[in-house]
Amino acid sequence: MAQDPGKMTDSKSPQRTPLRIGIILANNFTLSAFALFVDHLRLAADDGDRSRPVRAQWSIMASRPDPMRASCGVMTSPTSNFLDPRELDYVVVVGGVLHGGAQINEATERYLQKVADAGVKLIGMCTGSFILCRAGLMKGRTACVNWYHYQDFRDEFPEQAVVADRLFVADGDRITCAGGAGTADLASYLIERHIGWSVAQKASQVLLFDRPRAGADAQPHPPMSERVSDPRVQRALLLMEQNLAGPLPIAQVAGQLGLSTRQFERLCHTTLGMSPASAYRRLRLRYAHWLIEHTDRSVTEIAHAAGFADCAHFSRQFKENYGSSPSDQRRHPVTNPDSSGLASLRVFG
Repeated sequence: MAQDPGKMTDSKSPQRTPLRIGIILANNFTLSAFALFVDHLRLAADDGDRSRPVRAQWSIMASRPDPMRASCGVMTSPTSNFLDPRELDYVVVVGGVLHGGAQINEATERYLQKVADAGVKLIGMCTGSFILCRAGLMKGRTACVNWYHYQDFRDEFPEQAVVADRLFVADGDRITCAGGAGTADLASYLIERHIGWSVAQKASQVLLFDRPRAGADAQPHPPMSERVSDPRVQRALLLMEQNLAGPLPIAQVAGQLGLSTRQFERLCHTTLGMSPASAYRRLRLRYAHWLIEHTDRSVTEIAHAAGFADCAHFSRQFKENYGSSPSDQRRHPVTNPDSSGLASLRVFG
């Protein structure tokens, strides 16, 4: 990971300023995301397992002293009121259940605006990215969300740039993280930048993580590529899934993986047994199949939603793949789109 000379310091240097983080927990926040993040800070803050906040400091902030409920029912009490943003390096918003009522109150939203105005970096973890977007604090930045919530995000923020193929994204003074185990990798990223590589490694190893992953690493177990073992192909398929209506050029997908088009072609043939274009087309047809069986949208609308500009071409491709036309499929549904869709993806361990 590239080091920032302006922020990196020797972990033994007495002049080093501690990493200072304020944490805001949303209603029904995700306990695992919060715990993994804070425990990495705890282990990085001191030598051994003594938990003194020497090299890193953190506060759980809230507008009221009442305990906050995690989505699993565990209650956590704040440790302070809202701190002056100038005393902090980052303010982290830990999201949670999307549809369980308001995630934060008006006082908290006003504080987040104050943090942004002060130029302090804001971090949205798990569905914390939704909270930052609702507060109008992600304009001009790219958000990172869990693949599980990608469509929820697109539905609520259709104009917002978003990705769901990586663990976290640092975009200027905003960092958004997909959540889950990715919060551990985000913590390692911050610890390495502010305290040092060896300290970040120590925290991960104590918690039995094999290694810290980079933010650009693929999210594991994406919805339609979980049969594929190669993480580069997993990420490629997830990128394709996020761009069905407007298919990306294969060269652009390859570039996102750091590969040439020829290298990507070879990788897909080895891993999937087909070209990237064929895999992309099957994903689009699979999506069209789902729309035909679960919506009343017209065949033309479905063709466009699946990235086919020509309805006749779409119908031919659909019939070749599923053995019946889109209209026949709607009249006589066969509810296993993988029968001739993605089931032929070969998995190599």
